Amino acid sequence: MSTRALDAFRVAAVQAAPVFLDCAATVEKACALTADAAARGAKLIVFPEAFVPAYPLWVWWIPAGRTRELRELYAELLEQSVVVPGPVTERLGAAARAARAHVVIGVNERNAEASGASLYNTILFFGPDGRLLGKHRKLVPTAGERLVHAQGDGSTLGVYDTPLGRLGGLICWENYMPLARYALYAWGVELYAAPTWDRGEPWLSTLRHVAKEGRCYVIGCAIAMRKADVPDRFAFKAKYLDTVPEWLNAGDSAIVDPDGRMIAGPAHDEETIIVAEVRREQLRGPKWQLDVTGHYSRPDVLQLVVDRRVRGVMRADELVKDSSSKRPRRR
Repeated sequence: MSTRALDAFRVAAVQAAPVFLDCAATVEKACALTADAAARGAKLIVFPEAFVPAYPLWVWWIPAGRTRELRELYAELLEQSVVVPGPVTERLGAAARAARAHVVIGVNERNAEASGASLYNTILFFGPDGRLLGKHRKLVPTAGERLVHAQGDGSTLGVYDTPLGRLGGLICWENYMPLARYALYAWGVELYAAPTWDRGEPWLSTLRHVAKEGRCYVIGCAIAMRKADVPDRFAFKAKYLDTVPEWLNAGDSAIVDPDGRMIAGPAHDEETIIVAEVRREQLRGPKWQLDVTGHYSRPDVLQLVVDRRVRGVMRADELVKDSSSKRPRRR
């Protein structure tokens, strides 16, 4: 474990709307908001789920059988999505470096390792030196999200040892996966990012439960978005959102301490940055009563196995020439 530089520091949840399906503009907005959060003293800055270039909110309104409408939106989302690593991660990393802060941000990620035509719901982790520490692909897209996002694998599940503490996170309803949470707890997560599209109850109760169960600080962060944030050129806006309230997502971002107390937020019906102070002693004392992967575990009765192998779609065996037979053979 690395030497801890700070016994107390600030963390921030950036509750904002993307520039809908505009990758470049959304990245620039994210960079400006990173600087704003850093100016408020934040050393860890968390953005919402799928922030770049936007959460595919249409999946909750357009019926699954409307193939033409869904194809058109998917094609535009794919074009504006992120290759990891690539120019977008370089730009976001530069913003983290300028802010001297750790940054966690949700993106729609292209499967550049294969077809380049499928998408993952991914969160990126940056260090204060601008380095991309890693990424996590959402294991199970929820309901309508499966019309857009593929399933991640265990290779991106983990935590990062940083000067602030052990940093990790799960995306939205992954936080209802007890074994996924338990894996992070077992790796010693202390700063738990929970980017999401969800809001209200019982989501806020979930953030409190995760913090209490894991004895960690939880930074829940959602997009705050109005109908006005969806440009009129998108036909689904008039067709499906006409009778929907102006706030498509109220946000409800919140920061919770290891005793399950909300220490910032929830922020509602506004774009804002909420900030709270983390005190490292709060990560220790509460575990006297409950340490779910320590004295409160029973590995003689219950154990978790995590498969962290990369699940590629293809393995290409190299062909080499057999000098004895003059015929190619597989290596």
